[in-house]
Amino acid sequence: MGTTEKQFHLNTPLVESVCMSKLVGTTVYLKMENSQPSGSFKIRGIGHLCQQVAGELKGVVCSSGGNAGMAAAYVARKMGVPATIVVPSSSPQLVVQRLQDQGATVKITGKVWDDANAEALRLAKTEELTYVPPFDHPLLWQGHASMITEVAVSLGPNMKPGAVLVSVGGGGLLCGVIQGLKDVGWTDVPIIAMETEGADCFNAAVKAGRVITLDDITSEAKCLGARTVCKKAFEYSQCSDFTIISELVTDQQALLAVETFLDEERVLVEMACGAALAAVYSGLIQRLQGEGRLPTPLGSLLVIVCGGSSIDMKQLTHLKLKLQT
Repeated sequence: MGTTEKQFHLNTPLVESVCMSKLVGTTVYLKMENSQPSGSFKIRGIGHLCQQVAGELKGVVCSSGGNAGMAAAYVARKMGVPATIVVPSSSPQLVVQRLQDQGATVKITGKVWDDANAEALRLAKTEELTYVPPFDHPLLWQGHASMITEVAVSLGPNMKPGAVLVSVGGGGLLCGVIQGLKDVGWTDVPIIAMETEGADCFNAAVKAGRVITLDDITSEAKCLGARTVCKKAFEYSQCSDFTIISELVTDQQALLAVETFLDEERVLVEMACGAALAAVYSGLIQRLQGEGRLPTPLGSLLVIVCGGSSIDMKQLTHLKLKLQT
């Protein structure tokens, strides 16, 4: 294994989706981050960050509506240090249970992630814990970038995607993907950044031309629920070196994408991930091509299946009932 023996994440499969390829009219590759040990891509960045500070690590504290918390709890358990995860009250009971199963202490604070984060920062000070940010840190982005390096190896030389499709919450995955594109020399590949209406802090910032804070998170895609996008993600959107297309889908479209993906690919992901998948299922990719914002032909489309630990069949049924009313 050499230098990778302390690597917490897996090299995930890159799978061609026949159903999606048929829809988009070009080859669609799925980077299956749902198969990570913690259920999402977050383990890459959080594992990398914890490795960098391993020497001084007494315990970790992380604020998260789910996936970052799961990754922090998993890494802490593997490193043999205690983890405290602070979640907002909007987190499903399922998430709390899964965090406890990983051996973490769970604290429920406030209504949205921002409230939980304030408490996590306070605990880091008072209890001498290492604060693990869920999305806003260069070491996280460096860790997340490894997924693009893996894609480059899987595709082989002289092959690159025509576009990358990604969900945006706080912007950590987006920053990681951009870092990865820089690392492999694919900076000319456009990125389609997807959010749901009501959890659209990145889109709001792009429209306003400055970072703004949403009044509230009204989307059911709770894992996209940061009220303010990280500054770096916004800076990338303003910089001419990259093409970032920011688009929104409804909760209904994201949920339908989750169900379609379950039917076609036999994989259950959460609504945050459904936001990216919805770009394929709702015809958004073809619309962007029609508007000349994406090239035609596109070459292949790379979809980051970011995964998610806050979903099971019970939760899926609950979301369906809630969004039907």
